[in-house]
Amino acid sequence: MEISDKLLCLFNAEVTAEDDDTYTVEVPRREIDTGSVEAGDVYRVALVSRERTDDESSSAGSSGSHSGSSRPSSEPQPPVDIGEMRYVEVEDIGKQGDGIARVERGYVIIVPGAEIGERVKVEVTEVKSNFAVGEIIDQ
Repeated sequence: MEISDKLLCLFNAEVTAEDDDTYTVEVPRREIDTGSVEAGDVYRVALVSRERTDDESSSAGSSGSHSGSSRPSSEPQPPVDIGEMRYVEVEDIGKQGDGIARVERGYVIIVPGAEIGERVKVEVTEVKSNFAVGEIIDQ
């Protein structure tokens, strides 16, 4: 499957019925907090089916079995690691003035001190589920 470079975020969500003609997909708060998406804006949503594992199938009837601090194993892992060196191109400037670069699956690397259009070598200093921070090593 090919994934668009315009991908803003990727997460698992449950589709719930609101009434006969309306359904809701819940967006995790972290996507709002990090600025990946904004409440009130309109987005194109792609739904990708996935096979349930034996563990998920046996616990499908129970509600609220996952704690807030652990991610399901089916959730995509970040494509970078702390200490990894990457060449990235800064595509945008974030709300705090930091450079924004995107790598595999649209995963965001925040690059403080970078400008739009710069291609820089960064060392990844922090990794979160939906973004990383990279320090400029070489411009």
